[in-house]
Amino acid sequence: MRPSPLPPLTLLLVHFILVLFVSGVASGGSTGNGDDGLRRDAVALLSLKAALNSHPQALPSWSAGNADAVCAWTGVRCAGGRVVAVDIANMNVSTGAPVSVTLSSGLDALEHLSLAGNNIAGSVSLSSFPALQHINVSGNALTGGLDGWALPSSMPLLEVLDAYDNNFTSPLPLGVASLPRLRHLDLGGNYFGGEIPRSYGRMPAIEYLSLNGNSLTGAIPAELGNLTTLKELYVGYYNAFDGGVPPELGRLRNLTVLDVSNCGLTGGIPPELGGLASLDTLFLHTNQLTSGIPPELGNLTWLAALDLSNNALTGEIPQSLASLTNLRLLNLFLNRLHGPVPDFIAALPKLETVQLFMNNLTGRVPANLGANSAALQLVDLSSNRLTGGIPSTLCASGALRTVILMNNFLFGPVPELLGSCASLARVRLGHNFLNGSVPAGLLYLPRLNLLELQNNLLSGPIPANPLNPTGFSSQLAQLNLSNNQLTGPLPPTLGNLTSLQTLLASNNRLSGAVPSEIFGALTGLVKLDLSNNALSGPVPESVGRCGELTYLDLSRNRLSGPIPEAIAGIRVLNYLNLSRNALDGAVPGAVGSMRSLTAADFSYNDLAGRVPDTGQLAYLNATAFTGNRRLCGPTVHRPCGSSEAGSGSTTTRRGGAGEEVKLVLALGLLACSAVFAAAVVLRARSWRLGGSDWKFTAFHKIDFGIAEVIECMKDGNVVGRGGAGVVYAGRTRSGGAIAVKRLLQVQGSSSDHGFKAEIRTLGSIRHRNIVRLLAFCTKRESEAATNVLVYEFMEYAYTLRVDEKSDVYSYGVVLLELITGRRPVGDFGEGVDIVQWAKRTTGGRRGNVPGIIDRRLDATPAEEVAHLFFVSMLCVQENSVERPTMREVVQMLAEYPHHASSSQTSPSTSSSGAAKAAAEKDSSSPATGKEPANCGYKLFPGLLA
Repeated sequence: MRPSPLPPLTLLLVHFILVLFVSGVASGGSTGNGDDGLRRDAVALLSLKAALNSHPQALPSWSAGNADAVCAWTGVRCAGGRVVAVDIANMNVSTGAPVSVTLSSGLDALEHLSLAGNNIAGSVSLSSFPALQHINVSGNALTGGLDGWALPSSMPLLEVLDAYDNNFTSPLPLGVASLPRLRHLDLGGNYFGGEIPRSYGRMPAIEYLSLNGNSLTGAIPAELGNLTTLKELYVGYYNAFDGGVPPELGRLRNLTVLDVSNCGLTGGIPPELGGLASLDTLFLHTNQLTSGIPPELGNLTWLAALDLSNNALTGEIPQSLASLTNLRLLNLFLNRLHGPVPDFIAALPKLETVQLFMNNLTGRVPANLGANSAALQLVDLSSNRLTGGIPSTLCASGALRTVILMNNFLFGPVPELLGSCASLARVRLGHNFLNGSVPAGLLYLPRLNLLELQNNLLSGPIPANPLNPTGFSSQLAQLNLSNNQLTGPLPPTLGNLTSLQTLLASNNRLSGAVPSEIFGALTGLVKLDLSNNALSGPVPESVGRCGELTYLDLSRNRLSGPIPEAIAGIRVLNYLNLSRNALDGAVPGAVGSMRSLTAADFSYNDLAGRVPDTGQLAYLNATAFTGNRRLCGPTVHRPCGSSEAGSGSTTTRRGGAGEEVKLVLALGLLACSAVFAAAVVLRARSWRLGGSDWKFTAFHKIDFGIAEVIECMKDGNVVGRGGAGVVYAGRTRSGGAIAVKRLLQVQGSSSDHGFKAEIRTLGSIRHRNIVRLLAFCTKRESEAATNVLVYEFMEYAYTLRVDEKSDVYSYGVVLLELITGRRPVGDFGEGVDIVQWAKRTTGGRRGNVPGIIDRRLDATPAEEVAHLFFVSMLCVQENSVERPTMREVVQMLAEYPHHASSSQTSPSTSSSGAAKAAAEKDSSSPATGKEPANCGYKLFPGLLA
């Protein structure tokens, strides 16, 4: 019997079951293979975690007990049943201890690996990653080289290799040049040495190449001009190449960024670079390039940033650059360019930053500068020879932040429109011939941080705040109006500038009283100089509220009344000058308790009474009180009973007998004084004429003799007395400073061999913390031995006090040790230390600084070392008042390079991530009285030569 056919629905159901069964079998087999691969991947990742010496709390999900869920581990991504990406960047997984990581098995499906930013130290070797396309180990502390990566065979598909910012040494790896798909190679920020391999010019797919910030030498290979796919090239910064820019780079038609800055290049700029039709950024700054700017650069019509600063370029700025209508940044500062500032600069529509300072440019500032540039932010044309006026259109964009036109020959008024430019943060117009008045709102702009108008011909009053002080906010920290012809009173609204730290208005014609608001509201004031004006009235008691004040100069005015004791409440005051006023009353004794005070001047006032001889006042010279005839006391060498001392009151004559008694007493005192004076003269003459009785023993090479030592031993030169003797301060005929100690009578005779041996030992000691004994003098006087020790002048030995300026001097010596690689004493001959040697050798000129630099600093840019030398020279000024504070030292170091002496590096940045960005040149150290932001170079003008 023939079986009946199954119903269609049943047949469909059976077919579906069979399909499910077959699919299940196939799926089961596949899952099993995937599980095996994942297990291998998990084992490899656990091995990686262990090899990285990771923190116990790092990557907690990476554990053997959780291996089945490897695809859910932190930073892990899977596809097709395998781990294809591991990204644990910036997870702080390493303890920083040196490790040796070798990954050579497992993870054979891995395409992306990132270990960046984890402080991994030691070495990492990678091999057998056939699928790897992207690897990033940047931002660690890896050492050695990349030779252990077995490139290219171990990673034939690699497209991206980021290894910047590590400690790799050895030559550049050769294997990367044979990776056929490599698009991105960044080996910058390491210590790779040797030359750039010529084979690097044979990478067929490369688009991004960064070798900057290494220790590479030799010439830049011309073969790099064969990389026709290249878009960005960075090979500067701390490399030290020979020769110049290869003209062959002009063949890179797809190049958008070319950065070959700060790497010792010489020669001219190749005109062939004008063929880089796609170029957006061209940085060649901080080299030694010469000749002129090629007119062919005007063909780079897409160029947005051009930085050729800090070279030795000559000639004029070519008119062909007018074609660069996309230009946003133009830096040509610190060159030797001459001629006018081209008018086309004012017509560039996208210009944001133009810096042409420290050239030899002449003529006028372009008349419409700012009018056509919708985003103009920074204009710096300082230190040229420009004439004419300041364009009123500078702030037409409403975005202007910085204007620096100082050190030119500009005349005319400061544009009134600058007083309403709310975007302004820094204005530096000092050292010109500007006249007229200060614009009404300029001091009170809401974002203004620095305003310098010093050394001009400005007149009229200092403007008061035109705004309602309620809700008014100011960021002004540095204000310099000194050396002008300003008149009228100080406006009380200066107290609205609550962020002010430096106020300099000396050498003007200001009058009226000093407003108490200046001291009462400006509690953050650090430096105040109102000297050489016509200010009158008392010194406000509110001065004591300025707790941060370190420098106060109110000299050469018409101030009257007593010196306020509140001054003693300023615990950090270092310099105080109240001389040449009409102050009266006594010198407050509390001033002597000011431990920070190192220099003070009360001369030429009408002060009276006894000068306190305690605390810091005891160390002031009598010249600090000259011209106060009613002062008395040991400090001024005038006894308090004298007729000119004390209160100055006169006594009434009472009868002739009294007058006769007084006359007799006066004649008697006169006779006694004459006898005493004669005795002193004879005694001094016997000291001088008895030079043959002295035995003079020198322990170092010195330029003075016994006569000069004896000359120092006067009562007026006494700086200290003690149980062992008297200390005098003096100077030799050549101007050298010495300290002379006259010992009290010693036991035994001058032939005491033990005592002489001790003296010889002291004379031979050389230590940075021990004052040097230069000589020893002995004279037989009847039965007693007179012994005199002559010491090298040191600040502590002379003043017997240590303060911040002493620390600054020590810091300057340390800087010199670091720069020169020499010890502070012992290497320069008898009687010469590192400070004297450095001053003699360089003569204060920047061109001579390389001659004293330690060879180990050859890789460091010369301008940076010259800047450090300049700072060290400021720190070791003999006069402590001329030294900067440590706060100013830190600011000079931290804000370098912002000027020529503070603007060595371009303020441009690139995408390479190398440390070549710098802030604006004008953010230099705080203004000072004579030359604000450049005070140090006033002491050493040769450093700018």
